[in-house]
Amino acid sequence: MRLAGRVVAEMHEATRAAIAPGVTTADLNAVAAEVIERRGARSNFLNYHGFPAVICTSPNSMIVHGIPGGYVLREGDIISVDCGAIVEGYHGDAAYTAGVGEISDLAQRLIDVTERSLYAGIDQLRKGNRLHEVGRAVQQVAEAAGFSVVREYVGHAIGTAMHEDPQVPNYWPGTPGPTLKTGMVFAVEPMVNVGSPATEALEDGWAVVTADGQLSAHFEHTIAITDDGPEIFTVP
Repeated sequence: MRLAGRVVAEMHEATRAAIAPGVTTADLNAVAAEVIERRGARSNFLNYHGFPAVICTSPNSMIVHGIPGGYVLREGDIISVDCGAIVEGYHGDAAYTAGVGEISDLAQRLIDVTERSLYAGIDQLRKGNRLHEVGRAVQQVAEAAGFSVVREYVGHAIGTAMHEDPQVPNYWPGTPGPTLKTGMVFAVEPMVNVGSPATEALEDGWAVVTADGQLSAHFEHTIAITDDGPEIFTVP
């Protein structure tokens, strides 16, 4: 899983470097596909329930699961890029949101808060803790900044499949959840909206947008629980 995580981290680096006005989301997909091929990995997104690409690209008010295509990035956009890879049967999964050129102060604050909420959640991944403390930490950071947390889409355990049980809510669901043990691996992925947490699915059957049309950001890492605390697999 560390090897798969490194491939995902490289996909992040390569796509981040390619983000600029005039670039299409299909261009970003091609950049990510080249990394997978060069590293001898496989895509866990491509053909997943029919998904047609190796990454998800979700601009502006799109929360998750955007299909790469002809959308042209514009100055001031924000774009969420979700990447995954399989190495020797084990999965890595991670996402980030970045600005395109100069972005508004609100957009930058949303990105910063969402990333901070991710790391607050990761810090709870310690043996003996309860899983839903992750969501409590995410929610506290996001809502303290005046933003809202998406409820319908959550993180997950990950291993020989991309999505395994248990799920990892990004909010406090009212119960503490399972006790964490060394060796467990989770993908924690807060999705944070400027306005309402309500979502709406588009007709393509994949993309999900904010119901009120306001901006959304998404960050994710794959993390193992070790005796020494959380280890993030999807960083360089």
